[in-house]
Amino acid sequence: MREIVLDTETTGLDPARGDRIVEIGCVELVNHIPTGVTFQSYLNPERDVPEAAFAVHGLSRDFLVQHPVFATIAEAFVEFIADSTLIIHNAGFDLGFVNAELARLERAPLPSARAVDTVQLARRKIPPGASASLDALCTRFGIDISGRAQHGALKDALLLAEVYLELIGGRQPGLVFAQATAVRRAASARPGIPPGASSARAARAHAPTDGEAAAHAAFIAKLKDPVWGR
Repeated sequence: MREIVLDTETTGLDPARGDRIVEIGCVELVNHIPTGVTFQSYLNPERDVPEAAFAVHGLSRDFLVQHPVFATIAEAFVEFIADSTLIIHNAGFDLGFVNAELARLERAPLPSARAVDTVQLARRKIPPGASASLDALCTRFGIDISGRAQHGALKDALLLAEVYLELIGGRQPGLVFAQATAVRRAASARPGIPPGASSARAARAHAPTDGEAAAHAAFIAKLKDPVWGR
C-alpha cells in the first residue's frame, strides 16, 4: 500500500486572492513505512513574499526567484504522487493551493476523497480541546522537533509521517513489513544469492548430547509414580 505524505509552504492563506506555493514536499510510505523516497521543490511564486509568510518559513523572494515555477515541476509532481492516497495535515488548505496551481495549467484537480486529513484523524484520538497542530502532536508523541526553527514543506512532511504512524496505532503496524524487508535485504546481500532472492539455511542438529540424555534420565528416575509409567 503506497501513500504520500504531502505538505506545502505558501505566500499566504488564500489562493483565491493570489497566494502561491513556495515549497512543496512529499514523503513516500509503503505499508505505513517511510521508504526514504521523497519529492521536494522550492518554487518561484511569481509575486512578493509577505513578511508574515517569511516569518513562518524563511523563504525570501530573492531566494525563490532562483527556482522553477510550478508549471516546470507539475508533471514530475503528478507522476510522483500517482494515484496514491495523500496524507495531509489540514488537507483542505494544501489541496486548495495545489489545485489552484493545477487549475492555472488546466490540469485536473486532486479530489478531496483521496486525502486523509491528519487533523481530523487526531481529533478522534486526542482529548477534546487539546491542540491538533503538528507541533503539538509531535510533542505529544515524543517526536523531536528541537532542530526545526522554521517550517519547511519537506521537513514537515517527514514529521507528519511519524505523527501519522502514531495516529494509526503506533509503530506496530509496520514491524512485520520492516522485518520482512530486512530479511530480504540480508538474504540478497549474501554471496552467491541473486538480488531479491531468499536463501534456505541448512537445518541445525537438535539431538541431545550423551551428557544431556544421561542428565535427563537421572531426573526422570527421581520422579515418583509418573503418569507415563502407569
